[in-house]
This record gives sequence, C-alpha cells and structure tokens, in this order.
Amino acid sequence: MKLKKGVKRLIIIVICILVVILLMVGMYFYGLTSVSKKSEKVKFNIESGSSTREIVDNLAKSKLIKSKIATLIYLKLNRNIIIQAGTYELDRNLDTKEIFEKLNSGSIIKNTVTITFIEGKRVTDYVTQIHKKLGYSEEDIYKVMNDQEYLKELIKKYDFLDESILNKDIYYPLEGYLFPATYEFYKDESIKSILEKMLAKSGEVLDNYSAAINASKYNTHEILTMASIIENETMVQVDRPIVSQVIYKRLDINMALGMDVTTYYGARKALSEELSPSDLNSKNAYNTRNTSLVGLPVGPICNPSEDSIKAVFNPSSTSYVYFYADKEGKLHFANTYSEFQDLKRKYS
Repeated sequence: MKLKKGVKRLIIIVICILVVILLMVGMYFYGLTSVSKKSEKVKFNIESGSSTREIVDNLAKSKLIKSKIATLIYLKLNRNIIIQAGTYELDRNLDTKEIFEKLNSGSIIKNTVTITFIEGKRVTDYVTQIHKKLGYSEEDIYKVMNDQEYLKELIKKYDFLDESILNKDIYYPLEGYLFPATYEFYKDESIKSILEKMLAKSGEVLDNYSAAINASKYNTHEILTMASIIENETMVQVDRPIVSQVIYKRLDINMALGMDVTTYYGARKALSEELSPSDLNSKNAYNTRNTSLVGLPVGPICNPSEDSIKAVFNPSSTSYVYFYADKEGKLHFANTYSEFQDLKRKYS
C-alpha cells in the first residue's frame, strides 16, 4: 500500500527533526566532555561578584571547557550549583560536570595570608608584621604610608581623615587610623590595598559614633589621639572611662596632660624601656610630660581599640586630676597633687 505524498513528506520532516535533535543532543553531551585526556593543572580565579556568563567565558579562555553554549545550558539545567569565588586548581582532563562540582564545593587554593594587628601597638609594629607576612620591605611600606600625594587621595576618599595627618611634626600620618583586627590579605595584595582595608575598617567602627563625633568639640583626629592615650595608659576595661575623665579634666583647666605614654612615643622608645631626664624634658610635639605642651599631642600614639574610642565618649563622672601606676601597672587615682604624692610614696 502506497503512502500518500503528504504523509510521506511528513515522515521525512519528522525524521529530519529527530536527526537534528539527536545531533544537537550529541553536540551538547560532546561539548561537556573534557578538553584533554591528559592531566594538565590550571589555576582558575573567580572574582567575587562575577556573573555566570563571565565565569563561563573565562573557563573557555583558559581552555577548560569545550563549549560555552553547552556549559550555559548545563548550568540552566542544574540551577542548584552555587559557584563560589576564589582561586581553584582545575585540570583540563575534567569534564564540565566535574569542574562545576569543584567550583560548587568551594575547594579553593588558600592564596591568602591572615594577620592579626593588636590594639595599642604602633604603626612600626604593624609595618614589621606586613613585612614578615607579605614580604614587602619596610622601606617600601613607609614610602607608601608617608607619600603626601597618596595621603591627600586618602583624605578625599575617607571622610574621617583630614589635613591634620599632614602635620609635619607627625611621625606616621596613619598612626591611630589603622584599625586593630584580624585581616585576610591576598599574598600579592598591594601595600595600598592593605592600608585601605584597615582604613575601611576604621571607618566602619567610627560610623558607630558619628552622632557623638558630631556633638563633640573635638575632631576625629583629636578623638583618636585621646583614645590612643587611654589605650596605652590602661590595662583593664574599668580604668578606661576614668582615664578619659582625667584627660578631659586636664584639657578643661589648661593643664599639661603629663602622660608618660606620650613621652615614650615622642622619644621613639618602647613602653618597656626607661625614660631619661632628656626624654621627659624634650619639647617634641608628642611629649605631654613637658609642661610647655598644654593640650593634646600632635597625633595618636598607637592604634586604639573600639573600647578606648568608646571611653572617649563615655568618661566617668569622677573628678580625678591625677593617677599613678604601681609596679604591676594598676592605676590609682587622686583628686589633688598632695594625694598624688601620697600615691607615689605608697606604690613606688
């Protein structure tokens, strides 16, 4: 029995469609096979925020996939795949499914270094840590930190920075502004990027006190200077608000702060060293033990914790004017100079 021409044409069309579909399916599965049968390791980096198409384009450029179209279809069909940012070690003998299993697992190459910067430490300590962990020379780090044009760029970028940091008497312009915390840096991270991550963290912390900063008669530079003194003068949390009160009291009555920690900084000595008579009498812009310097030192003397920043805005309701540290570092407070002398005799 002969088929009618129309039916015969329909059968041919159906067969052609099936052949095309089979070819497309075949091409799809072929496009998902590995680029090579031989093992060839490739480092592949995915930047945070990269789109799926960008990742697929980069996989193709790195010769890790055969077909961008097949890969995009595969991802459409497997919406449960979550691609995680980071640097991966892939192999050209992996098929597309295996590649995305790795990208979904987050099994990245640890290409970062973790550094913990301790509160109360100086810029010089932080520079040493960066040098040891990331390999930059200390000279190069200081060069970036002290570059006037770069500092001016930072002043424009961060609203908590102002011209105060450009004062010629300041030893390290970013002292007090590099927030002490634990950071993760790429091993090849630039010095500027390192500094700006720390500055950004300072900005986040200071934002918590924006209303208090605006209400204060002191600017951010002066507030951080006070916080740095509180940080270095106190060993326990309970003393921070009281030392804050003493600072305000002395500023209000135009009395020299007389804080040893500022003298150490001015003399560029560690707190564990001895101060000489010449150190105590020095007329540098940090030494508040010299009575000719009334008011705050020219800038922060360390990088303070948030607790010390908080203490600046929450001084105690006491009326102390003096305090004395005993041999264990415990602070004892006094209202009068006579009481202070008694404390010295008792605890020296």
